[in-house]
Amino acid sequence: MQQEIAIVGGGLVGSLLSIYLAQGNHKVSVYERRPNMRDRAVDGGRSINLALSHRGWKALEEVGIAERIRELAIPLEGRMIHQEDGQVQFQAYGQKGEAIYSVSRGILNNELDKLSDSYDNVSYHYDTKCSELDLDSGMLYFDTKEGILSVKPDVILGADGAFSKVRKALQFKKRFNYSQEFLQHGYKELTIPANEDGSWKLEKNALHIWPRRSFMLIALPNLDGSFTCTLFLAFEGKDAFENLKDEKSLLQFFKSEFPDAVPLMPTLAEDFFENPTDTLVTIRCNPWNRDNICLLGDASHAIVPFYGQGMNSGFEDCRVLNKLIKKHEQMPEGLDWNQVLEEFSTLRVPDADAIADLALKNFIEMRDEVADQSFLLRKKIEKYLQAEYPNEFTPAYSLVTFSPDVRYSEALRRGKIQDQLFEQFFQQENISEKWENNVLDAELTQFLADYQNAIQ
Repeated sequence: MQQEIAIVGGGLVGSLLSIYLAQGNHKVSVYERRPNMRDRAVDGGRSINLALSHRGWKALEEVGIAERIRELAIPLEGRMIHQEDGQVQFQAYGQKGEAIYSVSRGILNNELDKLSDSYDNVSYHYDTKCSELDLDSGMLYFDTKEGILSVKPDVILGADGAFSKVRKALQFKKRFNYSQEFLQHGYKELTIPANEDGSWKLEKNALHIWPRRSFMLIALPNLDGSFTCTLFLAFEGKDAFENLKDEKSLLQFFKSEFPDAVPLMPTLAEDFFENPTDTLVTIRCNPWNRDNICLLGDASHAIVPFYGQGMNSGFEDCRVLNKLIKKHEQMPEGLDWNQVLEEFSTLRVPDADAIADLALKNFIEMRDEVADQSFLLRKKIEKYLQAEYPNEFTPAYSLVTFSPDVRYSEALRRGKIQDQLFEQFFQQENISEKWENNVLDAELTQFLADYQNAIQ
């Protein structure tokens, strides 16, 4: 008999998960607290932007929708660093042809919604907010316009975000580990509008960063020619949101720190004071499952956005879970959801913890190090090693962003080894001069040998 699967949350992860399950001939009900997005216009220019990379693309490819989504995305081949002195420097992300893709959250979610809802075995329930999960009875309760809706599905998959109601129920059970950690920084969305002819005011195939040590501004392109900007700034302190109380203090701050951005942002004050200041949180928990209940995406592992892997890791959750479902369906005893979800949790928790650590580390890199000369030299050496010795060396960033078959936990392990070896490498005398004079052969040969021994 076909089992009833409930997905709580119809966001990016929930909608993609429903497509995977629909293609596997499962009966799925998706419960989403927001209205039907197709009943209203989606403003692609002002919605929060995301970065799709290889892990996300692989998940989309497996359900046959990658090419459709690619039409909605803009390739970013590297970072465009806006220095304090006005100079601009481009840093490629990886090897030639490698890119991450800027895509509007609203437009992407809308498209996944439509693709999912096209399956006969998927039903969507909008304006349906989860209010409670009773673990003892397995009943889900939702607030709707018509009143309380109660359902008892065979399988419950919680994809309802960082402040998940499904996870909240699990938190009150014994041996469920949970932690949340907020950064002292928050963020605010701003806008660089398109030129009058619809073109972009900045290079469109790059992620623009204004790194300023303890804070930064970034900008990602939209299809309509605009850029969605995000200011990451401490809540309190010298350079902080608490000091930007009026238009005068805001403009003084921006003209001092981001002078080349100010002329591009005619609605800066309006955007700043109208848009909310939001928080940045890392959430970890373990295990993700209990019986036929399981968490995915931000509900199980919300991370800060500085590696661009929040959505990608959630999409990878869907792909990994689907692979385990297929494996168990081939077993003599058939599909046992409890076993599948337990195996999924055991497999994914170390990877979720790893990408959380990597994202926190990359915040420091983006705001503090991308303009540092030693960091830039390391990136040049990494790029050279990867190009010349592709089977022996791949930088940590490429392992995370462009290597979907490498687990996050393995990327983190190798990244730590690379950090240790580069720290030792740069302690040698005259490394910069030797690099400039192309006489580092012996040192690089030894570096590669040490790296290969360390990762075995």
